[in-house]
Order: sequence, then structure tokens, then C-alpha cells
Amino acid sequence: MQSDESGPDDDLRTRLHAMETRLRRMRDQRAAHNESARRAADSRNSVQEQGRELRSSIEEKLTEQKEVRSRAKTHQNQRDAIQSRIREIISNKRGKKGDEGKAKTGVVALSETIAKISSIENRLMTDGTLTLKAENRILRELKSLIARRDELLPAAAEFESIKIDLGDLESTIQSLKAEADAQHKAMTDAHKEADGIWEEVKPMLEERDFLRSEGDRLHSIFVESRESANSVHSEIEVLLEQVNEARDEMRARREERERVIKDHNQSVKDALKTPDEDEELADSLTEKLLSQGNLTLGGSMSGDAQGSPAATEGKPNRKRIRKPKSFRGRGK
Repeated sequence: MQSDESGPDDDLRTRLHAMETRLRRMRDQRAAHNESARRAADSRNSVQEQGRELRSSIEEKLTEQKEVRSRAKTHQNQRDAIQSRIREIISNKRGKKGDEGKAKTGVVALSETIAKISSIENRLMTDGTLTLKAENRILRELKSLIARRDELLPAAAEFESIKIDLGDLESTIQSLKAEADAQHKAMTDAHKEADGIWEEVKPMLEERDFLRSEGDRLHSIFVESRESANSVHSEIEVLLEQVNEARDEMRARREERERVIKDHNQSVKDALKTPDEDEELADSLTEKLLSQGNLTLGGSMSGDAQGSPAATEGKPNRKRIRKPKSFRGRGK
């Protein structure tokens, strides 16, 4: 019987041992996946922190570049405004040159008129051969020339004014051109500075893209490791239920064997007990003897044919059965 019982127990124990070994191996695998996920997460977090710092530096550089570009735009606007003013002045200068030509023509006419007036006045004073009729004609001509001279005098004054203004305009144009050149140079210098900042930013952008891709790669490893760990954990839960069932079955079998052995030992112990060790057995024997009338307690029963003294003496070996408190006597 023992060999028959040990067979299933050995099979169950072997199967349980195999499941526990597999369970330990799966727990090691889960721990390895979790460790891989932890390392990937730490590396990913470190890379992402570097990426955040780099992006902050890039934003600072781009902000600086934007300010430089804005400064260049300001210089450009100032240059354009100055150049527009120069064009306006040049246009006005051209208009004044036209006016100067007109005024210059008037001055020439004025000079010619004045010369004629002087010639006529000189003739009237020196030529004594003039007739009255000729003199009157010359006087009328002189009067006409004087009127013409009076008309041309304002043109001469305007000509002098235009000459002065044109000189001032030329000086203003040269000054504005110098200012426009200065603004243009400041603009080009600002653009060069902004281009230099961009050259610094370009490798930073490449590093940012690399860190971003590296962070994505490490995150993928983290997710994959976590999924593997969760998958192994699910298998562990299923296997753990089987292990617990096997352990419960072994425990139940062990308890059943212990119960059987205990019951067997108790039955053997009960079978080996004597009446003085078993109160129930003593009571049972006493009741049986009393019912048969063969038990004497300090006298004889009425049905006893040998209750006389002679009969008593004839049987000296008969013992009286007492019923002490601590044990029961044995019958005849």
C-alpha cells in the first residue's frame, strides 16, 4: 500500500518541483525585463533632459538671432527712408534747375535791356544831329526798354536765390548719402551677425534631432521590455495558480495520510486497552456480569444455590469483585 501511495505523490512532487523551477526561471526573466526597462527609462530620461536643455539653448540663440534681424530691419528702414528723401531732393533739384534756366534767360534779357538803355541814353546825350522826330522815337524806345528792365529785375533776384538753394541741396544730398551708407553698413553687419548665429544653431539642431530619435529608440526599448515583463507576469500568474493547486493537493494528501495513521494508531491503542485502562470497557463488563447473575458484591444473590457457608467453604478460591473508584475489578 505504501508503494502504491508513494507513486502518485512522487509524480505530483516531481511535477510541482518542475513547475517551481520554471516559476523561478520565469521570475528571473521578468526581473531581467524589468531591469532592461528601468535602464532604458533612465537612459531615455537622461537623453530627454539633454534634449530639453539643448532646445532651451536653441531658443535663446534663435531669440538672439531674431533680435539681430530686427535690428538689421530697422537699419534697412532707416536707409530706405534716407534714400527716399534723397530722391525727393534730387527731384526738387531738377525742378529748380529748370527754374534756374528760366531765370537765367531772364537775367540775360535784363542785361541786354540794360545795355540798350545805356546805349540810348549815351546817344541822346552825345549825338547832336538827331532830329526831333528821331529823338522822340528813341525816347519811346528807351521808355519801352526801361519798362522791360523793370519786368526782368525780379527774375534776376530769383536767379540768385536759386543758386544759393541749389548749393544747399547738394550739401544736404551728400550728407544724406553718407548717412544712408552708414545705415546700409549697419544693416549688412547685423545680417552677418545673424548668419553667424545661425551657423552656431545648425549643429545644435542636428544634435537635437539625434537626441530626439535616440529618446524615441530608448522609449521603444522601454515599452517592449515592459510588455515582455507583463507577458511573463501573466504566465507566472497562470503557473502560480497551478503550483498552488499542486501544493494544496499535496497538503490534502499529507493531511489525509496523517489522519489515516492517527485513526489506525488510535484503533490499535483502543484494542490493546484493559478494563482498568478503559472505563467504558469496565462498565460494559460489569453490566454484563450483573445481567448474568455471576457477580457478588459483599454477599450472595438469591438465585445462588451455593450461597450457604458450607458452599462458601467448599470454594475458597472465589474472589470478590470490588468496584473501586480508580479502576474496575475483573469477573470470574
